[in-house]
Amino acid sequence: MVDYSKWKDIEISDDEDETHPNIDTPSLFRWRHQARVERMEERRKEKEAIENRKMKHKKLYNETLEKLHQLKVNGEDTSNVQDELTKLKMEAEEIKRQEEELKHKDKVTPWNVDTISQPGFTKTVVNKSAPRYQKELSEEEKDTHFKIFVKENESLIKQYGMLKKYDDSKRFLQEHSQLVCEESANYLVFWCINLEIDEKHNLMEHVAHQAICLQFILELSKVMDIDPRGCVSSFFTRIQMADERYKIQFKEELQNLKIKIVQRAQDKLDATVREIEESERQKRLGPGGLDPVEVYESLPSELQKCFDLRDIPLLQETIAKMAPEEATYYMKRCVDSGLWVPDEKKNNKQLEDTSSENTHSDTNKEL
Repeated sequence: MVDYSKWKDIEISDDEDETHPNIDTPSLFRWRHQARVERMEERRKEKEAIENRKMKHKKLYNETLEKLHQLKVNGEDTSNVQDELTKLKMEAEEIKRQEEELKHKDKVTPWNVDTISQPGFTKTVVNKSAPRYQKELSEEEKDTHFKIFVKENESLIKQYGMLKKYDDSKRFLQEHSQLVCEESANYLVFWCINLEIDEKHNLMEHVAHQAICLQFILELSKVMDIDPRGCVSSFFTRIQMADERYKIQFKEELQNLKIKIVQRAQDKLDATVREIEESERQKRLGPGGLDPVEVYESLPSELQKCFDLRDIPLLQETIAKMAPEEATYYMKRCVDSGLWVPDEKKNNKQLEDTSSENTHSDTNKEL
């Protein structure tokens, strides 16, 4: 139901009422109008001052949050920064109180001829575009599409990833609207992972921020059910003017992304190390398909000592003291891994001798 009460007190004009014949009516009307204009200008300056204070406070608050995060990561004392954060929260409450007071003043101030014709809100309408894909693509088709997109737009995506100011990012995405898509967001994340692997942590965090901005635009388009290119201006306006809860949500998403990037980078490093180790292991394999390193580590300490000292007589003596089955087992593994490479005939004779319970001395001679 429409609330008509807001129109009951309206200053339609400065010259709507009658004045005494002896009063200079035109001058009176000019004075009235000038006084009202001055009041409006004072109110405008008051709003502007509070808005500027609010913007500076948000910037300082975000910088303090980032400083607190860095101190926690480095394991340093955060008590001073915590105190600053508490003061900033108190200041935020004061700014909010002043905003409420201004809203109340605007609510109780009568409309007049200078304000009644101003629009109460503006609205941008963006036509819904056709879906990016008319059919569900296979994984192979998606991969091909992604590679083509990156080949055509990689330099532009990287330029966007390096921007620092919200206004610059907004203008760049509006000028290159083809970048407002999942492919760009995915590329930025892949780039972040590679930067983390290269230990370029600060640059990774900066590009991650740009990736989250783009991801928020894409999510906003889903909520509004419109083309994401039509949400660029809305997002950057909202992120710059939003309340603290929206900023906190943005920072939480950014932090989560950075954690995932660090984990993914570590996973890739671990996988690379495993591949290198497996490649080296394959190169080490002996004639029987066993790894000499693994075989050496599985040997009893007394046998390991023999190989460390390269002492054949000591090896003969150690083998002679072992049970035949145990000696045969270990020596066969040493041969299969290439850890022990005697003459083939000699080796076969050695293994036959060590398998006999009554030929310890013969084994010693063969070795």
